[in-house]
Amino acid sequence: MTTTTEPSRARAVLSNEDFKLLQEAVVYYIKAHEDDPISSKYANLHHRLGSAIRR
Repeated sequence: MTTTTEPSRARAVLSNEDFKLLQEAVVYYIKAHEDDPISSKYANLHHRLGSAIRR
């Protein structure tokens, strides 16, 4: 007889507080590097972090 076990339930790696801290750090980076072309990627990351917090 073969028994199959279900995989363990996935645990969240980051808490909502972690997302808020990351979002603040990204805002700080964006303000400090406004002229850097890559800052638009950080702005997109900031938006995605905000979306993750609202879930």
